[in-house]
Amino acid sequence: MGPLLQVTDLRKKYGKKAPVFAVDEISFDLNHGEILGLLGPNGSGKTTTIQMLLGTLALTSGSIFYFGKDFTRHRSEILQHVSFASTYTSLPYVLTVEENLRCFAHLYRIRSIKEADPLLERFGLSKKRKSLVSSLSAGQITRLMLVKAFLTRPKIALLDEPTASLDPDIAHDVCSFLLEQRDKTGLSILFTSHKMEEVAEVCDRVVVLKGGKLIADDLPKNLAESVSICRLHLTIVDGIKHSVFLAQQANLDFTVDHRTLTCSIDEKEIPGFLHALMRAEVSYASIRIEEPTLEDYFLSISGAGK
Repeated sequence: MGPLLQVTDLRKKYGKKAPVFAVDEISFDLNHGEILGLLGPNGSGKTTTIQMLLGTLALTSGSIFYFGKDFTRHRSEILQHVSFASTYTSLPYVLTVEENLRCFAHLYRIRSIKEADPLLERFGLSKKRKSLVSSLSAGQITRLMLVKAFLTRPKIALLDEPTASLDPDIAHDVCSFLLEQRDKTGLSILFTSHKMEEVAEVCDRVVVLKGGKLIADDLPKNLAESVSICRLHLTIVDGIKHSVFLAQQANLDFTVDHRTLTCSIDEKEIPGFLHALMRAEVSYASIRIEEPTLEDYFLSISGAGK
């Protein structure tokens, strides 16, 4: 079975005299039963890409194929099998939860919204069926968007930061739900998030955008391992001032909490730093080294410090 979604040399250009490419010749595939992370700093082109994948924004050049069919020629047919949910969109506020779902079901030719019952129960919205959307919290609206997205039993779900406004316990439940859907139905998901721990947990593979260009396509584990910066934790018994001085001398990013010194350091520099501490007669009771994470990778490509 080939990819369910194929994006080839996709471009979106704004302006004529001094054109700006919000998305610049990116290519990637989404396979059957795969959760693909779409990552990148703000302004990298993620939202523009999703808008083109939904057909709400015309592409400048390149191609999008769903299920082996050209999206520009078969948009209505394809979108019957593609759903979308985002923290940054909502539903008509003057309608109730049930009325919104009924309208949406009608667009997808679903005769009954009874299939929404287990979804409403799963996301804690069963008692809100008759409530106006205007009365819901931001987190409840986000969960309602997920109910709407999965009501149609899609083959592909495009999810734009679906857990951004959720409490950690509910966000964790949503991630568990996505994994269940993938495993039970073979659902394919394109997933954007700024929560790197969440991406590492949920995504099978990650594509990374920066400045409109695709700069990486790999496993989350491999991207994390491409970063050489570790976090070194030392519990200092004697010589905390000398430890701070040496960290400053080495130009390390560090923090001190009571007698625990935590610093970000290239793994190649750890032996030299420990040797310098020994020469300064600093003694420590414990040492712990944290391997780089996907968040470290994200910070490195976005140019942010920790």
